[in-house]
Amino acid sequence: MDLPAADHLILLVASFIANWFSALSGGGAGLIQFPMLIFLGLPFGVALATHKVASVFLGVGAIFRHMRESHLERRFSLIILGAGLPGVVLGAVSILHVPPAAATLALGVLTLGLGLYSVFKPKLGMEFTPKNRDGRGLLIGMAGLFAVGFLNGSITSGTGLFLTIWLIRHFGLDYKRAVAYTLILCGFIWNGTGAVVLGTIGTVAWGWMPALLVGSIVGGYLGSHVAIAKGNMWIKRAFEITTIAIGIKLIFF
Repeated sequence: MDLPAADHLILLVASFIANWFSALSGGGAGLIQFPMLIFLGLPFGVALATHKVASVFLGVGAIFRHMRESHLERRFSLIILGAGLPGVVLGAVSILHVPPAAATLALGVLTLGLGLYSVFKPKLGMEFTPKNRDGRGLLIGMAGLFAVGFLNGSITSGTGLFLTIWLIRHFGLDYKRAVAYTLILCGFIWNGTGAVVLGTIGTVAWGWMPALLVGSIVGGYLGSHVAIAKGNMWIKRAFEITTIAIGIKLIFF
């Protein structure tokens, strides 16, 4: 369906705000962007595929900023991709056949729990203390990455936040490093894989894409810039605000 010019502007602004917050907090663009697509008239399945394609360009904007001073390790990046991508594909194939209500409620409770957990752990993610990079700890970590990948492929709202907190809690990253991994690997490669699957088995509203792409790239770049400039405490607070807001929205609205 075609959009009036005024609605393209609304979509551009909503996409920019969503992706700015997402780049700052390590996920959550779906809180604003996905419901806006439905509000403007897209059916659930079309909105899902369209949002997933657009979310790839959040990763593009983040790459432009984070790669200038990236702390990403090649081996650890390959672990995240190798464990998570099969989950992304499985989740994307499954979601169009699953009633969304129960999954949305469960996701809301889990997301709210993430935010509250971070609030009550004031030192969480403040220091880089790498751990669980081999043996049993690595296997548990990879199982967690697969589960987060499944959520990323299947559910739209805030699943990057799960990757951010898993990288911090299990692998010992600080917020700044965890968000960089989330935005580049999850935002670009995981979401790109999900977009290919959903674009193949579903329908994408390509006429809506220009406004979404501009908002995603610019919002992703500027949000990443603020995250890098302000450091771990700002990112932690943005993460907590975003997760609590998403959790409340998914549970009650």
